[in-house]
Amino acid sequence: MIRVRFAPSPTGYLHIGGLRTALYNYLFARKNNGAFLLRIEDTDRERFVEGATESLLHIFPRVGLNYDEGPKLIDGKLEQAGNVGPYIQSLRLNLYKTHVMELIEKGHAYYCFCSSDELASQRKEQEMLKLPTKYNRHCLKLTKEEIARKLELNEPHVIRMQVPEGESSFNDVVRGKITINHAEVDDQILLKSDGFPTYHLANVVDDHLMNITHVIRAEEWISSTPKHVLLYQMFGWNAPEFAHLPLLLNSDRSKLSKRQGDVATEDYLEKGYLPEALINFVALMGHNPKGDQELYTLNELVELFDLTKVNPSGAVVNFEKLDWMNAQHMKRKTANELADLCQPFLDRAGKSVDRSVLERVLKVEVERMTTLADIVDRVEMYIAQPEYDAQLLVWKKADEADAKAQLTGVQSIMEALQDTTKEGIEATIKAHIEQNGLSNGNVLWPLRVALSGQSQSPGPFELAEALGKEEVLRRIAVAIAKLS
Repeated sequence: MIRVRFAPSPTGYLHIGGLRTALYNYLFARKNNGAFLLRIEDTDRERFVEGATESLLHIFPRVGLNYDEGPKLIDGKLEQAGNVGPYIQSLRLNLYKTHVMELIEKGHAYYCFCSSDELASQRKEQEMLKLPTKYNRHCLKLTKEEIARKLELNEPHVIRMQVPEGESSFNDVVRGKITINHAEVDDQILLKSDGFPTYHLANVVDDHLMNITHVIRAEEWISSTPKHVLLYQMFGWNAPEFAHLPLLLNSDRSKLSKRQGDVATEDYLEKGYLPEALINFVALMGHNPKGDQELYTLNELVELFDLTKVNPSGAVVNFEKLDWMNAQHMKRKTANELADLCQPFLDRAGKSVDRSVLERVLKVEVERMTTLADIVDRVEMYIAQPEYDAQLLVWKKADEADAKAQLTGVQSIMEALQDTTKEGIEATIKAHIEQNGLSNGNVLWPLRVALSGQSQSPGPFELAEALGKEEVLRRIAVAIAKLS
């Protein structure tokens, strides 16, 4: 059975690159009727951020990536779902200690008592000689007696893997065969002085014990993979398949990082981007299911996903494309669905809008909105009498008297009108224009300005339907008064 995992560190928010990695794991699992696991890798205590785990657990249901196994918040309590947990690494420390001792017994790992000052001195000397900066294996020369004495004295120490001579190769599903000479691989620390494992040890032990078949992760981990392959060999385990996803790049092709603007998934949701738009957006950063299609549902992405067709080249992130995608996905929503989604943004802005009005407004304004948050500004002219100068009501070469006359005519029509849909209003007013030999501009321009107070706005018929008959008549009366 295909089993994949997304294993973030709780060091802040979910970077959109992390969302892309999680999504590709999810798509691969669902396409192959496999299992998708979430594992929290919180062994780097210096970078640990309080509350970040809970933040991560909240975000997955929000974006629709439901995982099969892993930690879940149930009624505010942290629960473990699955039978190979716990799925939080800080709760698995004894497992790592047991396995690292196995490596020491097999001669694949050793104690290192070098201080940080000694290590810094080693690095400085290597840099001066223009040598690769890696551990010089000073502690590998210690006798068993010396090691035992130092341990008895509780001297601070770490445990390092002993990298053998030779080279390691592995097949990358995205990139093909990759070979790295062991001379380039440092004797990686496996267990730190605080008793916590490094990523390398915990990652390999957990992937094996959780029966992970495919490791799908970011390109930056390619250089670490030989260490992981070696650890699998040292333990006598079969390694999973590896697939390293391309980097996400800025427009100048520099790596997209947290220091270069808003790149957190949560930030985009709070700005009013739809989860399905975000998913659609990140899905196409390195994988293009169809050359002639850009909008996809999550189910379509699952059906069309092919890990072997992921592009190994870096993917430039075009946030203008995200804006376009979000607008398109919003247009696929019903007015009722959009109203539900927009309501939190109106509440946050302290704007009260009648539900029926909001739905009518959204039918008009969705064509002009990029995000859900745009409703806060777009709804303003529908809930408050707009301020404008009377001269704005006058069409081109006409005058105020003509504008007043045309509005008075429309006022009479609206008072008697029964069909107040956009189509009903449009048909009646256009018939009035034709029957009286009037110009569209002379009639429709002052009507649109009277309803919106703006020189650029939705059309008068859309506005009239959204505002409702009573409000239309009130605004026409205000405009006539201005012209008087």
